[in-house]
Amino acid sequence: MSERVVLALGGNAILQPEQKGTYEEQKENIEKACNRIVELVKAGYQVIVTHGNGPQVGQILLQNELTQPEIPSMPLWVCTAESQGMIGSIMQEALKNEINRHQLDKNVSAVLSLTEVDANDPAFESPTKPVGAFYSKEEADKLAEEKGWVMMEDAGRGYRRAVASPKPKRILGLESVKTLLDNNTVVISAGGGGIPVVRDEQNNLQGISAVIDKDLSALELSKEVEADVLMILTDVSNVFINYGKENQQKLETISLAEAEKYYDDGHFSAGSMGPKMKAAIDFAKNGKKAIICSLEEAKEALTGKTGTTISGTI
Repeated sequence: MSERVVLALGGNAILQPEQKGTYEEQKENIEKACNRIVELVKAGYQVIVTHGNGPQVGQILLQNELTQPEIPSMPLWVCTAESQGMIGSIMQEALKNEINRHQLDKNVSAVLSLTEVDANDPAFESPTKPVGAFYSKEEADKLAEEKGWVMMEDAGRGYRRAVASPKPKRILGLESVKTLLDNNTVVISAGGGGIPVVRDEQNNLQGISAVIDKDLSALELSKEVEADVLMILTDVSNVFINYGKENQQKLETISLAEAEKYYDDGHFSAGSMGPKMKAAIDFAKNGKKAIICSLEEAKEALTGKTGTTISGTI
């Protein structure tokens, strides 16, 4: 059977920081990404795509704020669902068109995904993830009083709402994803880390205001669909240690033990490469292969020609 690869695509690959976020811009970015993804499909890999949604959810939240009170605002988990549907539909269309162009015998399906988190996760006690619009100190204080929001200053640009970022427990509905994979389908799943839900005392699911780290959800997705490779796609070709210093060093193929040492030594920042390396290390512990590389070099990275590969094999 062909290798099963989970591709974790960052939200900024869909919407660049300097862009306004028009449909046309995002469609063009997604089409470029799908051209690379189909290279892997053409090479015979089973492909599951997951993606970030930070910029998109931020825009949806801002739309909520700007249209009040005329249009009722939606809770954060519904905004995540909106972004999943938007990105998933554009990506599904682009993948189908590219697959047809190459005359490949493949289906494509985007699956709306719920991700269960623990209602007692410590992250809910100290929200740290800024989302949505920027506010002045006075506006932030008013929102905290009226809506009970936790507000935090963000990079000196103003105050934003802070929400929890709990760890994913499981991605729901993955039996359907496995069935699709076994039936010749490229699957898009767990976009934006998934729509966060918790279970109540009656074991019923309900949405909760949180943002789930995309890389940690990609890790859970990879484990649960029994992927052979977890590939985290970034805007750089390799991971570096001593980044930005004179003794900066590019990492190519490294052992699990080496990766853990570099991580424990603090080479990777929490707001950038840290979560990616943590997910890659945890996946490699299963005796499998994790790769961090650029989108443009994904095919070459799978054959070890570029990228940073963490090998969990003995």
